[in-house]
Amino acid sequence: MALSPSSLTFTVQRCEPELLTPTKPTPHELKQLSDLDDQEYFRFQIEVIQFYRCDPPMQGKDPVKIIREALAQALVFYYPFAGRLREGPGRKLILECTGEGVIFIEADADVTLEQFGDALYPPIPCMDKLLYDVPGSGEILHCPLLLIQVTRLRCGGFIFALRQNHTMSDSIGIAQFMSAVGELARGYCTPSIPPVWQRDLLSARNPPKVTCKHHQFDELPNTNDYPLQNMVPFSFFLDSTEVNAVHKQVPSHLNQCSTFDILTACIWRCITIALKPNLESQVRVIFPVNVRGKLSPSLPTGYYGNAVVFAVAITMARKLCENPLGYAIELVKTAKANVTMEYVQSYIDFVVIKDKPDVNRVQCYSPTDVTRVGFEEVDFGWGKAIYGWLANLWNGPNPMPASSYTSFSNGKGKNGIVVSILLPKVTREIFMKELEGTLKGHAIGDLSTTPIKSSL
Repeated sequence: MALSPSSLTFTVQRCEPELLTPTKPTPHELKQLSDLDDQEYFRFQIEVIQFYRCDPPMQGKDPVKIIREALAQALVFYYPFAGRLREGPGRKLILECTGEGVIFIEADADVTLEQFGDALYPPIPCMDKLLYDVPGSGEILHCPLLLIQVTRLRCGGFIFALRQNHTMSDSIGIAQFMSAVGELARGYCTPSIPPVWQRDLLSARNPPKVTCKHHQFDELPNTNDYPLQNMVPFSFFLDSTEVNAVHKQVPSHLNQCSTFDILTACIWRCITIALKPNLESQVRVIFPVNVRGKLSPSLPTGYYGNAVVFAVAITMARKLCENPLGYAIELVKTAKANVTMEYVQSYIDFVVIKDKPDVNRVQCYSPTDVTRVGFEEVDFGWGKAIYGWLANLWNGPNPMPASSYTSFSNGKGKNGIVVSILLPKVTREIFMKELEGTLKGHAIGDLSTTPIKSSL
């Protein structure tokens, strides 16, 4: 189940970073981001990576050249990405469409795709070589909004890595842009899904009115019992048999639960047991919910801004740990169901009234499900990616226990989900033992408040 971190090392030769501009003139104008885009939570860079095999019919064709040209064409349709963010009164983000372009890096690595083995999950080996952090390029304001590196491999495959200012798009929006680049690389004249800006659709009402509770922004004292020093990423693979084993533990009245509901409840409970907080303290799980279909009318197809709000489930540590798994599942399922159209509008109004509050991460677990986003579907002409999604689990400020769920097929041909998780190093062994016990139907949690001692 647990995946070993890769010790793979290799050398990358990079060309000088270049500014890639749209192939045609684009409008020079100012655009406001939505009040969801404008949240404090999204003011960081997110990294995505795609691995592609050598494809014999594409022999002799250069992925760097093809993708570079397709990117420049895509920036005609997605010209806001070629602009720069400014800050207006009240720290309101404003996009100036300048046409200055995005950063593009051409590179070659002395490694084959086969040498990565099954290590195509966070943390990606030598990620700093596969996506060079150009000095001065990573700020939120006045900087390129995209940084892209395409690295050829010795086997004829290649790696596409992208860093994006998260205020511009959520994961669905990023995947939409990358799919458009792929279509143009394959000879399309225009993207099959035209991009839609219309950020005013996710802005506050006039006047704003808070009608729901939004506990993810509660001002809680930072009495965090979690040992959040030395946070380290690691991953584990759950094949379909193991996922089904957890499903079988679900009470009959919760049979309509999704895999996300069950997996999140299971991991939240195991993390809490491993971290051993004060049992009388409050613990929370906070996760993004796509709202594209929760509005009336729905957001138009092609909308590529941030269209997620954060759902939250709250309980006492003792209740979470001592109750059966079904208790946690019900909390997660209810938190998702609470995200209605009115909740979304109230959420937007709240972040405006409270002047962009950040999500409170005190004693919080934060999972993200990208199994259906479609990064692995992006095709630049060499077929679908064999891995596509996060390069690093958490780039935001204020570390907290976090995870992502990604569809994966391992080297033995088994399909399942890779869970990439960020936890304090001293809790990893306890967490994995608890998770293994839960998968077998008998949790083995020790709920004593004895301080955690590292055996690693």
